[in-house]
Amino acid sequence: MSKILVFGHQNPDTDAFASAIGFSYLAKQKFKLNTEAVALGQPNEETKYALDFFKIDSPRVIKSAASENVDTVILTDHNEFQQSISDIKELTIWGVVDHHRIANFATTDPVFFRAEPVGSSSSIVGRMFKENQIEIPKRIAGILVSAIISDTLLFKSPTTHPSDRTIAQYLAKIAGVDLEVYGLELLKAGVNLASKSENELLSLDAKTFPLNGQNVRVAQINTVNIAEILTRQNALEKAMKSESEQNGYSDFILMITDILNSNSEILVVGENQSKAEAAFNVKLQDNRTFLKGVVSRKKQIIPQLTEAFE
Repeated sequence: MSKILVFGHQNPDTDAFASAIGFSYLAKQKFKLNTEAVALGQPNEETKYALDFFKIDSPRVIKSAASENVDTVILTDHNEFQQSISDIKELTIWGVVDHHRIANFATTDPVFFRAEPVGSSSSIVGRMFKENQIEIPKRIAGILVSAIISDTLLFKSPTTHPSDRTIAQYLAKIAGVDLEVYGLELLKAGVNLASKSENELLSLDAKTFPLNGQNVRVAQINTVNIAEILTRQNALEKAMKSESEQNGYSDFILMITDILNSNSEILVVGENQSKAEAAFNVKLQDNRTFLKGVVSRKKQIIPQLTEAFE
């Protein structure tokens, strides 16, 4: 049986890694597929913490499926082609497990597709283990619960669904961790940012969205001190403009999110600042503004931008 690669999106976060690892294992058990979990980028500090804690080797990083002599893939934590592997349009997609909007996605053949409006793709994978009565190894349960904690900001994010907490409690018990204690340590591990360059900060968690014919880049940095990140505003703006010129982004929006107080500051550079202002009903001052209670790119940023651009 030919190998099928399983991976999350570019600039992978903990959920991109965990959902790929978890679903790859589940697909072997349930569908008898020959799968391998891989990644489209290196793990961030938070993901490294989770992988190390549960003694999981980080998946290989690949650039294209063709270079692996593979023609069939499974996507987790994304479905939009611009967020996927470089040669995605030439590949057969066996299936998708995701919790984001469905956009720019089409296949010639029927596929396995499971998408739900929950806080994490790993929540879906975790419930699939339960639904199919497949035993979850401790390490798999651990990486899945890590992703749920990460994506829901320990259940503070508005994207959190009641089922996220339920499955997280189930997985935490199998993994042998206290949900609150481990959750705080995991989130803290992801905010060690002082040693990172501006380009590294912008690539920690960034996605590109086509909005009415224009490519808008939206990146997010989680921190416990927004003011500390803003001391680097000039350098961040310079890096944002450079990336926009190199990659054809009309606009670059950076979310700087306080994970303890559940607020964000956004920094906006590009051609459509007025549309960003309309999206959030604000006036930018020095290219930025404070958004109280905003922590979710998926639910509190992209829908508003989509409406403003269209």
